[in-house]
Amino acid sequence: MPVVVLAGFLGSGKTTLLNHLLHHSGGSRIGAVVNDFGAIEIDAMAVAGALGDSTVSLGNGCLCCAVDASELDLYLDRLTNPAAGIDVVVIEASGLAEPQELVRMVLASENPRVVYGGLVEVVDAAEFDDTRARHPEIDRHLALADLVVVNKIDRAADGDRVLGLVRSLVDRAAVVPASYGRVDPEFLFDCRPGEERIGQLSFDDLHERVERVERDARDEHEEHGHDQGHAGHLHSGYDSLSFTSDVPLSPRRLMPFLDSRPNGLYRIKGYVDFGPHDPRNRYAVHAVGRFLRFYPEPWQAGDPRLTQLVLIGSGIDAPALGKELEACKDDAPHADEYGMWGVLRYVQDPEAQDPGQLESEPEDPDSPEQGPEEPDLEDPPV
Repeated sequence: MPVVVLAGFLGSGKTTLLNHLLHHSGGSRIGAVVNDFGAIEIDAMAVAGALGDSTVSLGNGCLCCAVDASELDLYLDRLTNPAAGIDVVVIEASGLAEPQELVRMVLASENPRVVYGGLVEVVDAAEFDDTRARHPEIDRHLALADLVVVNKIDRAADGDRVLGLVRSLVDRAAVVPASYGRVDPEFLFDCRPGEERIGQLSFDDLHERVERVERDARDEHEEHGHDQGHAGHLHSGYDSLSFTSDVPLSPRRLMPFLDSRPNGLYRIKGYVDFGPHDPRNRYAVHAVGRFLRFYPEPWQAGDPRLTQLVLIGSGIDAPALGKELEACKDDAPHADEYGMWGVLRYVQDPEAQDPGQLESEPEDPDSPEQGPEEPDLEDPPV
């Protein structure tokens, strides 16, 4: 289950964005972990505050919890329990919190149901210069972010300058403008009814979502013209690419593509077929920002042997990315006993790192220990 950290200084619009997600979750059930009851503009939370209860069930199936840092692990355990019926957890950090500490807690969690869902930093476009003057540490926060929402862009006299400045301060993060915290939830998690969430991902749901967004964009273009009407719509902030291949992908070609993901490519979700390199399994892939994981799972009877991926980002060159993925097709499908090691570096379960064709290969004691890619939480150089 992805756990998203939502951060930003006081007044940036974090709570407005969270409320937007809760009301436009597309059927997904959100576990919202917040610092202050009064910040969430939901009647049920006010009632909960009066009653002294820290967890409230909302009408749309979402849950809200008011916690402090010492309770975080406890509530993550409760919210990720299958019995809770939650699909994604969003932690709203206090306006004065250090987001890297919350990210560390998520990455260090020993809960096998938790996977890092990204650090989303919200900034106020209208007050960005004053915020930097009061809180110079914002530059460090932006350098750690996976997605930056430049909120209140409609109130900024020079929104384009602020967007350019923010983009100069991030490290490969996607940067999207927003008004009133209206960001498409698809940026952060897969939107579909919770009762249909049996597997890690339904590619068909995401593919239909991408097609619907593109269709809406074409309709709006015809109605308003090229230069009008886009700023207030959710889909204006991101680009997407759906990729399907009935030819297995080469792990030796795919891993350089994933390891060199371009700026602005925020999420990759789907399944990869590595064919004879590991004929027993397909690999679910989860990438957010600089974080990457593979999850091997056996092919089921009747499953089409396909690679199915959805890529979502801001300012990405979708046609170019599609060509790079096409170049990952395995045009010489023969078993390669070494090719999968690049993939297995990003498999969390060590028992999955022993495919049958690799059992006879001794481990190289001189090779550096490899592990899943995680965001670099060290302070960036000044």
